[in-house]
Amino acid sequence: MITPVGVGIIGSGFMANTYAEVLTNHVQGAQLVAIAGGTRAPALAARYAIASVDTLDELVARPDITAVILAGPEYLRPEQATIAAAAGKHILAEKPMATSIAACDAMITACDAAQVKLMVVQSQRFRGVHQRAKQLITNGTIGSVQEMRIWSLFPASWSIPVVALRPWYADPAAGLFMSQGVHNFDLLRWMIGSEATTVYARITSYGSHNIPNLSAVAIVGFASGATGQVWINMELPDTAFPDSQFHSQVVGSLGLLDFDGYTHLDYGHAGAWERVWTQPPLNPMDPLDAIRLESFAGQVQAFIDAIRDDKPLLVTGDDGRAAVELCQAALLSAQSGQVISLPLSRSTDHAEAIHNNH
Repeated sequence: MITPVGVGIIGSGFMANTYAEVLTNHVQGAQLVAIAGGTRAPALAARYAIASVDTLDELVARPDITAVILAGPEYLRPEQATIAAAAGKHILAEKPMATSIAACDAMITACDAAQVKLMVVQSQRFRGVHQRAKQLITNGTIGSVQEMRIWSLFPASWSIPVVALRPWYADPAAGLFMSQGVHNFDLLRWMIGSEATTVYARITSYGSHNIPNLSAVAIVGFASGATGQVWINMELPDTAFPDSQFHSQVVGSLGLLDFDGYTHLDYGHAGAWERVWTQPPLNPMDPLDAIRLESFAGQVQAFIDAIRDDKPLLVTGDDGRAAVELCQAALLSAQSGQVISLPLSRSTDHAEAIHNNH
């Protein structure tokens, strides 16, 4: 019998509940061992009959833990990753992996030095709709990608409570914009299959809620020649647009794709549209929704398999960094009114990048 990979979770909130359920009931070859972090950790640990420990140091000191999942606030992840890597633990980091490219680089460096794996959560890559859309692009069904746009639109009645529960989302240097944006920019980069070279963005807020950066439009140029567009609005009035949480449209040289991560995938060619796949209904706000959990189970399974079989990671630290870099470049562009060239300097902060791109 093969010994399962022992896993510890850092954090005890919504996403920790997600990973506890996934590890216990949806992933093969892994065993949830302990949880650390937050006042809710003892109750969550008790629900799954595992250990609750007080500190990260206690968690990573356990010999029965091989890997950790960083499921707490993103501003804590660089230090947590450094501690876990130094203890020889493989790491699955929630998104965004950090709030700046400098912090991302520190995490990557720490894991490289310790020779441990660093995977970054990009759950939308593992949604059934997005997996199938990517396959159609990869196998050449729609030809070469020329343009892609993706939009995520939410009412203010969703965003304001989220920021109230997670005050760090009010940080104008990252905030709720980056937490959402890393999904959108990662999907854009992954689907197009090329690295971004330029970003031009306008980012603002329109409401009286005093939450920064809830409305954004960004144009991204890619090395392949493709053009991408990201539209994020998290302050709609109470009525939301249908099929608009992760909606994408792709123009290929031979055909078109129209898809939403929570509803459908359509393929347009020869003057007609074909429904390729319909996503079964899911509740994205329920951490135990079985359909919602499929994408997280897929990513955690890939992480466990990479550890057990020394396989390549499907989402690397560099991928996580690239998504943060695109968010950071968009914020820089909005602040400066300039087109921002990529890559950003490894040591660049916002003020320096604005200065360098004037």
